[in-house]
Amino acid sequence: MKLKIVEVDGKQYAEVLDGKPVFTGDDGKDIAFDAVGTRDTITRLNAEAKSHRTRAETAEGLVKTFEGIDDPTAARKALEIVSNLDAKKLVDAGEIEKVKGEISKAFQTQLDEANGKVQTFEQQLYAEKIGGSFARSKYIADKLAVPVDMVQATFGQNLKIEEGKVVAYDAQGQKIFSRSRPGELADFDEAIETLVSQYPHRDHILKSSNANGGGAQGGDGGNSGAKGNFGGSKADRVAAIKAMTATS
Repeated sequence: MKLKIVEVDGKQYAEVLDGKPVFTGDDGKDIAFDAVGTRDTITRLNAEAKSHRTRAETAEGLVKTFEGIDDPTAARKALEIVSNLDAKKLVDAGEIEKVKGEISKAFQTQLDEANGKVQTFEQQLYAEKIGGSFARSKYIADKLAVPVDMVQATFGQNLKIEEGKVVAYDAQGQKIFSRSRPGELADFDEAIETLVSQYPHRDHILKSSNANGGGAQGGDGGNSGAKGNFGGSKADRVAAIKAMTATS
């Protein structure tokens, strides 16, 4: 990135937007650099790294306590035998296994019920967090010429819920970070804008005023925006919808 310079009365000054210096990225887009936010992010990441290192050291210490046990399965079996031998003073070993089986069965039933409730809750959370984000998106409403459900069908697979937040991933499986807030994850609209910019058929889904590049230029000047707003002939609209759904 390069610092954006403006010239006033023969002197050069850095361009400032909202109190932040403006840089021009390699793609030609201007970015207001948030130095304070970047510093805070670096501080937070350093603290997280220290926390991860501490947990790793704790885990290494715990693993050392099991040194000398070459066969964990055999060790667990030995502990079960000892447990049965102690309990045999009160109940026959065969009865113990029967009781264990009944307890395990009851526990498994409760576990299955709990897992079912968790899955239902996760589905509801996904529908609210991700489906709601698509429905409320200003970027989709202002910039895209296709229904929200088609946008979600195409890009919904790139979104996950992590720690209660919607996190976007690109086609390579990498998290999408904000351009204007270095080190921070992109918010929903910024993530969708990034995904759309990487989408091979973006010219079919952008509104005509926003469709740029060779793919947006129609065969004749009068219909150059037909793909973006699903205008034009019926064949054009069908082709645009097929291009949209083929990748979902």
